[in-house]
Amino acid sequence: MKAELVKRPRRLRLNQNIRDMVRETSLNVKDLIYPYFVVEGENVKEEIEAMPKVFHFSIDKLVKDVKETYELGIPAILLFGIPSSKDEVGSQAYASSGIVQRAVRAIKEAIPSMIVITDVCLCEYTSHGHCGVVESGYVDNDKTLELIAKTALSHAKAGADMVAPSDMMDGRVGCIRQILDSEGYVTVPIMAYSAKYASGFYGPFREAAQSAPQFGDRRSYQMDPANSDEALREIALDIEEGADIVMVKPALAYLDIIRRAKDSFKVPLATYNVSGEYSMIKAAALKGWLDEKVVVLESLTSMKRAGADMIITYFAKDAAKWLTTR
Repeated sequence: MKAELVKRPRRLRLNQNIRDMVRETSLNVKDLIYPYFVVEGENVKEEIEAMPKVFHFSIDKLVKDVKETYELGIPAILLFGIPSSKDEVGSQAYASSGIVQRAVRAIKEAIPSMIVITDVCLCEYTSHGHCGVVESGYVDNDKTLELIAKTALSHAKAGADMVAPSDMMDGRVGCIRQILDSEGYVTVPIMAYSAKYASGFYGPFREAAQSAPQFGDRRSYQMDPANSDEALREIALDIEEGADIVMVKPALAYLDIIRRAKDSFKVPLATYNVSGEYSMIKAAALKGWLDEKVVVLESLTSMKRAGADMIITYFAKDAAKWLTTR
């Protein structure tokens, strides 16, 4: 016997009950937000090829699925809309009869307690696929702000519980806060995509949202993946302009940014476990190369450990089932 081995960390790993008692990070169903894609039509539930088990829903099918999501204990959803027609200025994004606006009304009527968060951007609605007004091949920041604010207001009028601007235009949080307050929606929070990187992990989403740019890329407004300090500046600006929740997107390749943000700002912090992160795990799991449940829960726990208070993830429904049965 080696008497000098006084410190044995393995004592606290002896069995599951002890491991649970000393666990430093807890992943809970209430931490999860499930994204949905809503399309025009009726009786539509079509699987997205690049994202197995994720679907395009028409409003009637969407409401039924959201009910099931709510019954799993997931408290919130994030809604993306795909319109039947697009134009240069994304007018369906802020139309009172737009696809998202009608979907919000239907969901809130059927499941009033479900928190409905709406993505506020123009990329799904513009014929060119960019997140704002394009002039001479360039996305005009200030001309885009008015349309982003109008979109957020139309979502609030439809009954959205929270709006989430993802366009990365300078000053958009302040413009949204101003118009919401002036129209009497002072209690509607803003979840800002504050540190949104120009990432290669968005590929499957662009198929799902039909929002790939028709020319160029989004690097003139989304952040350089090499930058960390810039993320803190962006988050600070959004908080100053009135953001209630800030977000880091993507998640897995940016855990260091999540940690820096959490250490620097004492505000609620979200992260988005994006489509590419989802599809990579799904593809490997379908091949039998990894244990999907183990890897998903490990990945989501890493985001909580890094400092995220809430996680937007396409794994939310599966994770909710796993978390309540283990």
